Amino acid sequence: MYIRNLALTDFRSWARLEIDLEPGRTVFVGQNGFGKTNIVEALWYSSTLGSHRVGTDAPLIRAGAERAVVSAIVVNEGRELAVDLEINPGRANKARLNRSPVRSAREILGALRAVLFAPEDLALVRGDPGERRRYLDELATIRRPRVAGIRADYDKVVKQRTALLKSAAGARYRGDRSVLDTLDVWDGHLAAHGAQLIAARVDLVNQLAPEVEKAYQLLAPASRSAAIRYRSGVEVVEKEADAGTGSAELFEAALLDALARRRDAELERGVCLVGPHRDDLELRLGDQLAKGFASHGESWSMALALRLAAYELLRAEGGDPVLLLDDVFAELDSARRQALANVAASAEQVLITAAVQEDIPKDWDARKIEIVMTDDDRGRISKVRADDD
Repeated sequence: MYIRNLALTDFRSWARLEIDLEPGRTVFVGQNGFGKTNIVEALWYSSTLGSHRVGTDAPLIRAGAERAVVSAIVVNEGRELAVDLEINPGRANKARLNRSPVRSAREILGALRAVLFAPEDLALVRGDPGERRRYLDELATIRRPRVAGIRADYDKVVKQRTALLKSAAGARYRGDRSVLDTLDVWDGHLAAHGAQLIAARVDLVNQLAPEVEKAYQLLAPASRSAAIRYRSGVEVVEKEADAGTGSAELFEAALLDALARRRDAELERGVCLVGPHRDDLELRLGDQLAKGFASHGESWSMALALRLAAYELLRAEGGDPVLLLDDVFAELDSARRQALANVAASAEQVLITAAVQEDIPKDWDARKIEIVMTDDDRGRISKVRADDD
């Protein structure tokens, strides 16, 4: 798979950008603040409907504009697919496939399969559980686009149920059963959607675990062995996940039981205390948790291992995903640079950003695209052939 053409309108710093791309390696070189990362971010958004830098869509819109448009032509096994995405902060995004409108932007998921490496990846190891949940959910969605709908439905249920919990506490003391009866209904919704999300995550973790172990050994052969496991506040869920078993039906029953047992605590605090929104992906090095105990180099190796494992998993299931390397070489030592370069050597398309050419492995045969600034502070593209360097 590769991207043949990319066009941006009012995305981040780009009022307008259109560029033809090719298979192989392409390096976007430019000073910080010139917009090179925005190009990679736009492609990642087309792949996952999310940014690796911000949690909301508003920052993606160029100052003064009402919307942003990301358009890409993706080639997969000789077949071209045009993907157009209109980003509307505060409103539903719109999308088209081969110029035909689709009912939901989620229908473009799967058209572009990509894996992103970025400096922000260190948060996968050192950050809060939300970073690791997002990693799992984004990868699960790239593999199985229907997971996006499950996530959206579950998020809506958590929001509605949280609002009900806040109002139900007072109703309970007044003896008003109607609100509590309604809460029982929302418990059922949370358990049903949450069980499907957990099942997708557990299946993914089971397949990722050996790939993470192999990738970490490649990156840090002298270090301790790496392992991952799915952590849940629901004992049955965690036990089944550890065993590599379990089903959505079993997880649903376990969630309903846990919700019943935690009802008083939830009413007291006014928040949902049970569900996959509180779960985590545990990362271990030897017999210690990576978070809090891994060195800086070990943390980087673990973060890279998670991304490399995702790449290998996607590759095994249906061809090379596009590799997006956002200024990541500048963060790595020579050994980790070389390990990542070895993986990129066989990828169908690799798109890299770098502040200076020296950040790129010297032996790479790569097309270079230099990003410069015009007098009106809008980015423009200047192409330079690799053999002219």
